[in-house]
Amino acid sequence: MAQPHGPLSQLRRGHEELVLGLLRKHGPLSRGELGKHCGLSRTTLYDILAELVAEGAVVTATSQDAPRGRGRPAETLTLNPDAGQAIGIDFARRGLHVAAVNVAHEIVGSASEPHDADLPWEERVALAERLVGSLTGAGSGALRLGALAAIGVGVVGAQVEGTDPDKEGSAPHPVQLLLRERFGVPVLLDNNTRLAALGESIWGAAAGGQDVLYLRLSHGVGGGLVVGGSLHRGAYGLSGEFGHITVEPGGARCDCGGTGCLETVASIRAVLDAYRDAGGRAADIPELVKAVRAGETGALTLLSGVGARIGEVLAAVCNAIGPSVIVIGGELAETGPALIGPIEGALHDHVMPVSRQRVSLRRATLGEVAGALGGIALVLHESPLLSRYPAGPDLAEVPSMTQTRHP
Repeated sequence: MAQPHGPLSQLRRGHEELVLGLLRKHGPLSRGELGKHCGLSRTTLYDILAELVAEGAVVTATSQDAPRGRGRPAETLTLNPDAGQAIGIDFARRGLHVAAVNVAHEIVGSASEPHDADLPWEERVALAERLVGSLTGAGSGALRLGALAAIGVGVVGAQVEGTDPDKEGSAPHPVQLLLRERFGVPVLLDNNTRLAALGESIWGAAAGGQDVLYLRLSHGVGGGLVVGGSLHRGAYGLSGEFGHITVEPGGARCDCGGTGCLETVASIRAVLDAYRDAGGRAADIPELVKAVRAGETGALTLLSGVGARIGEVLAAVCNAIGPSVIVIGGELAETGPALIGPIEGALHDHVMPVSRQRVSLRRATLGEVAGALGGIALVLHESPLLSRYPAGPDLAEVPSMTQTRHP
């Protein structure tokens, strides 16, 4: 389908989505029935349908049983579930998440499974293959690997460069080589937290937002930016590293090599360690959530301080970037108001007064599969958020979603 490189292309894409949405909702429809539902002119509708049929997104269904006057039965059109599919995989630090959509942008399914942080790439890819396999089956909406067009992958790491295995001089990530060997299709790769920002900005809490700041509070702390309606990648893919903004000069050593970074205060490990040092007992975030819900003073006091630091960082970024929406995701956000409240309070205190009533703070809604869905968006590359996304070797051209690829 056409990529949105301008207002007219975006308008056309909107018309395509309208037609595809009607076929999803109502099932097979004739051109006349589609015309009544969509309100487009006959010329525009037939032009859109011709392109969707040519691309394979829409196919001719069995003719209606009832004859239409003295002529032939009215031809009906329906979505083609076999036209092509895309997989998104998020290789998180301690878990794997997969999602799949077909050419009509219907989510075929999703699956997740935790694993040890030091699990080798070969075993992670084998796990990914098994999870993808769990989405296959006999149902009409099941994933068909023969129709697979491409895979979008998110990995942990600040910097993702040179990721096209077929390009001379590039440095493909090991997971790309392993996935291409197993599935035989292009593998596009980016930072998994930035892909989660993309997912939330398309399907999640910030859907429709033109200027969005996404922050994920997990085993690491990072995020992503949507600026002026486009996902911002930054030079060398280094955008969104909010976790490495200094909040405690001379503080604890961070994995990045610096000291006192937000990640040393607001990551899962940092929060749990600080809670235990204060006398609390929690082996993981669910146990900390239980303590919060029980009103334990130590847990509430700790999260109040952590939230204040987070809010101060967000306020500084807001003053520089000017987002209209801030989305908080990651496991630590499950502590709810005990953390979100102090974040909101510090944000209010430190952001410019003119912005206080204009910035909306929201919890993420997509959960664990946000990064995988962002990977799918990277494959489809049809969201306006990607219209100005830098086309580097990790955004290598992929085949049309109407072409099938066999491993």
